[in-house]
Amino acid sequence: MQDTLAIALIRDVFHDDTGRDRLRQRLHEAREAGAELAMLPELAVLPWVPATRAPRDEDAEPPGGPRHTMQAELAAEVGIGLLGGAIVRNDAGQRHNTALLFGPDGSFLHAYRKIHIPDEPGFWEADHYESDPTPPRPVDALGMRLGFQICSDNNRPFGCHILGAQGAEVILNPRATEPGTYPKWRAIWQANAITSSAWILSVNRPGPEAGVPIGGPSIAVAPDGTVVLETEDEVAVVTVDRQAVLKAREDYPGYLALPTDLYARAWATVDPRPAHAPLPSA
Repeated sequence: MQDTLAIALIRDVFHDDTGRDRLRQRLHEAREAGAELAMLPELAVLPWVPATRAPRDEDAEPPGGPRHTMQAELAAEVGIGLLGGAIVRNDAGQRHNTALLFGPDGSFLHAYRKIHIPDEPGFWEADHYESDPTPPRPVDALGMRLGFQICSDNNRPFGCHILGAQGAEVILNPRATEPGTYPKWRAIWQANAITSSAWILSVNRPGPEAGVPIGGPSIAVAPDGTVVLETEDEVAVVTVDRQAVLKAREDYPGYLALPTDLYARAWATVDPRPAHAPLPSA
């Protein structure tokens, strides 16, 4: 383990004919700026396919497919860790929006599949991939304990809280969001960082696609809720440190008890609710 980790937030997408070369260029920029890990936006090697309700077979791939391979090869070529992603189709034909973590040697380290799936104009994601039923867990990689949340997952704080309780020091949140919603997201990242006692970093797709007004800054929030980076630069590097995490966990509210048995009993009284379902009446 190490005390700091320099992370590049790459606000760009790489799905056209020049995608591989441009991703290589961006990773070189990140590495030259001192980054040890680069994070791409949500599904950065695909067009924003949820702009329509029509899924295409070619948008998904099996585990270890061509988009996976391309990202692994470029991470190894440049010598930088990489959090990318793809729509991954399993043997049963189920498709998941999947964040893929690669080491600086191109090794595949971890996969996280999106849990909270939007279903609205411009974000018809439920037509393209399914919610994953696997609880989030952090992974020890690149000298830190890293947790992952994809876009909307951060709008349900339980994933961040669980990751923080499991010792995650940094929670990485690739996304695709609209500029008009940014103030709401900013408040959520700050609250989740404080209550999870963890760094939260998020990077967005850079601009409108297929009529969907996507765009907004990259952001990095310290465990005490301080916004330490907020930029629309294509490549921005922030260094996270373990000492800030340790201090947040010693201070209020980080030191408060985690009565997980009580929480489990309480949640067991609430039936699962699908998207758009009404809350139960009083």
